[in-house]
Amino acid sequence: MKILKAMGVSILASCLAPAAGLAQDLIKVAEPNWASGRAMAGLIKVVIEDKLGGQVELVPGTNAVIFAGMDRGKGEIDVHPDVWMPNQENFTSEYVDSKKTVKLSESSYKGFQAFCVPRAFAEANNIKSVFDLATPEAAAAMDRDGDGMGDIWIGAPGWTATTQNSVKVRDYGITNFFTPLVAEEEVATALISEAMRKDEGFAFYCSNPHYNWFVFDMVRLEEPEFEAEKYKMVNPNEDPDWFEKSKITSADEEKSIHVGYSVSLETRAPLVADFLSQVALDIDTINNFSNEIVVKGRAPEEVAREWIAANSERVDRWLGL
Repeated sequence: MKILKAMGVSILASCLAPAAGLAQDLIKVAEPNWASGRAMAGLIKVVIEDKLGGQVELVPGTNAVIFAGMDRGKGEIDVHPDVWMPNQENFTSEYVDSKKTVKLSESSYKGFQAFCVPRAFAEANNIKSVFDLATPEAAAAMDRDGDGMGDIWIGAPGWTATTQNSVKVRDYGITNFFTPLVAEEEVATALISEAMRKDEGFAFYCSNPHYNWFVFDMVRLEEPEFEAEKYKMVNPNEDPDWFEKSKITSADEEKSIHVGYSVSLETRAPLVADFLSQVALDIDTINNFSNEIVVKGRAPEEVAREWIAANSERVDRWLGL
């Protein structure tokens, strides 16, 4: 009887542990305006709700808003699901390294950002590198509105990559012949789709992970290998003359992508903080997630629950089980 009683107490304690660890707080997970960020936000939401018994609200926001919310630690925004390094190094230097109000997951997965064109167009016009865009012939082949200039999408408003790409297309000589377009990702996807349907040329910013690799037959353009001394990017928030003072003549450094979370969660919801510190995914999984959600139109929670059911041991490791 004593053994059974002890087992009952142990089971009860384990059942109550998630609620105690969550401290009844509503966890607010940021939902960035890019595909992998939305996919990760959905996965984190389902794990917290289904495995830890918490409540989650998804909150849209730019990187600056998300990091400031995590820094304040008042539950306005608790989690950044997709921190790209070194793109967001200006934020992590302030909040992770200096103020120590934000932490990053111990594990990360690798990604890249570059420029792409449709594969068929690239092969037909012998376009292999970014420098092949910096010619009158390439501009004429990609002049979709008859203004004498080609078009190249460099990113969405508010993205760190967009400011970086604005410098790169200038320093690669592309803007001598191309007009850089800044537009939301959905607009760019529609432009890519239209160009491929009409067998027209279009150059665009591309990254991995991203659902576009499932949807379009596209090719990454070659760039000079990353060299730190050839990649000088001044923070626009720190210097109004950032564009003139920046200079980029090499490819981006390989990206390391983490989950970020407010240190306040360690006391407000320690089980959630422990889970976020241990999340470990890979680029293929994120690509598949974003394809299912964005391209196939499935609900993020549905995709996440399906994946969790098939990868229960992996998720259990995140939760320390």
